[in-house]
Amino acid sequence: MRRREFAIAGVGALLGSQVAGRRAQASAAPGVPRPAPFNLRYAPHFGMFTGHAGEDHIDQLRFMADEGFTAFEDNGMKGRPVALQDRIGREMERLDMHMGVFVAHTIYWQEPSLTTGNDDSREAFLREIRESVDVARRVNATWMTVVPGFVDLRSDMGYQTANVVETLKRASAILEPHGLVMVLEPLNPRNHPGLFLTKIAQAYEICKAVDSPSCKILNDLYHQQITEGNLIPNIDRAWDEIEYFQVGDNPGRNEPGTGEINYQVVFRHIHQKGFDGVVGMEHGNAMRGREGERAVIEAYRWADGF
Repeated sequence: MRRREFAIAGVGALLGSQVAGRRAQASAAPGVPRPAPFNLRYAPHFGMFTGHAGEDHIDQLRFMADEGFTAFEDNGMKGRPVALQDRIGREMERLDMHMGVFVAHTIYWQEPSLTTGNDDSREAFLREIRESVDVARRVNATWMTVVPGFVDLRSDMGYQTANVVETLKRASAILEPHGLVMVLEPLNPRNHPGLFLTKIAQAYEICKAVDSPSCKILNDLYHQQITEGNLIPNIDRAWDEIEYFQVGDNPGRNEPGTGEINYQVVFRHIHQKGFDGVVGMEHGNAMRGREGERAVIEAYRWADGF
């Protein structure tokens, strides 16, 4: 079994891998300055580098910063103890790291919620959005993930869209005074069958209808490669509403270079368009242990090399 296989065959990919490997070795050597930051703000998550950094959350953040990462994301941040949220926020500020997304609310994977227009479901969601404002303040976050939930099989999609738009307008009114942004994440129907929001164009339509700086798109390229492909044209069409990216290669949902997506081309494209937000590394490691962790870092050095 090959332990490393990048998407682009040939000399360019080989040279990119070799350069990344030399950088990775240099960063681990005593007395050698830490690697330069990446061109884009890639955001690892807790658990990605425990072989090098251990289980302590603060040590993991420090390792990420030492490897040149300038952002971090944590889907589960809202469920962490307040004292830990405060510690994480202070350490990221000290390290000059940007906080990426956390999940803002309870996601209903198998039953309708925001799609129904039900008053109780709407109020429960808005209550969680208010709670998420406090979380964002503790960890210096700007973005929070929102997933509208399961499709309502008893209702036309037009009515469901109207219900979702109305709820998100009310949520935007909560977030706007704080300068916070909920990012809507379309998810693929293979991993998450039955969800309401699946495509970038659908999210674009909703954001245009909500018409708020606090309601934008999270474009997870792993999900969209499965759902619709055509990644760069869809990025361009929805560009003015895209606020955040997440990545993972397909198949496998691991680091760039382990599947079919040419992330070097995608990253170059969004960098040239002026994207200065966060690119969340929402994927696993293709290999276990320290070797696998080093391979993740090398993969991003390669893909970020343009």
